[in-house]
Amino acid sequence: MKPELIIMLTHHDQTVANAITLFNDVKDISVRCWGFKDVGLPIEQMIQLVKQMKQAGKTTFLEVVSLSEAEGLRGAKLAIEAGFDILMGTVYYESIHTMVKSSSLKYYPFAGHVYSHPSILDGSIEEIVQNAQFLEAQGVDGLDLLTYRYGGDASKLLQEVVKAVNIPVVSAGSIDSFERIKEVQRANAWGFTIGSAFFEHKFVPNGSFRQNIQAVWEWLENT
Repeated sequence: MKPELIIMLTHHDQTVANAITLFNDVKDISVRCWGFKDVGLPIEQMIQLVKQMKQAGKTTFLEVVSLSEAEGLRGAKLAIEAGFDILMGTVYYESIHTMVKSSSLKYYPFAGHVYSHPSILDGSIEEIVQNAQFLEAQGVDGLDLLTYRYGGDASKLLQEVVKAVNIPVVSAGSIDSFERIKEVQRANAWGFTIGSAFFEHKFVPNGSFRQNIQAVWEWLENT
């Protein structure tokens, strides 16, 4: 199974100011999944961007990296009102899950102990796996795993979490090389996000934002 590429119009954990213009410049690329963070744009522009993504036939993701219950609830409310398809991130709270279940929004909370900004994942692999299984038992739709924000064996962590649950696992954060994409693919993860690496031209060093996306997309299509 080829993992889904989720293009995040984000850099340094916040949505870029020209996200709407950027999306319209590259929306013809046939990547299905697109998203951004809940910080960096005025709410009116977030709503406008989601609308344009959906009009272009994209599946939309809002990632909330704030960690408090109140901020998570605010993010869930925004995701519902703006019409997103999937809410990624937030520390899991039953109140957030309850809000999400009142709508058609799907919920992929963080697995494991996440803290700081930019977000860091810690704990043993066993503890993170147990938390992932707990979240699945609560009925969440998928998991947001900060694989490469983990200080231990990131590749093994991803493999173990994917094996332990029967819901989609998205590897989010710090994927900046084809080798890491290969690790995601080998683990059979459902998908992965790339944001900052496209803005920093990690895949085509002298290429444009579009060329960096195309390089990853073509690599996925041909492997």
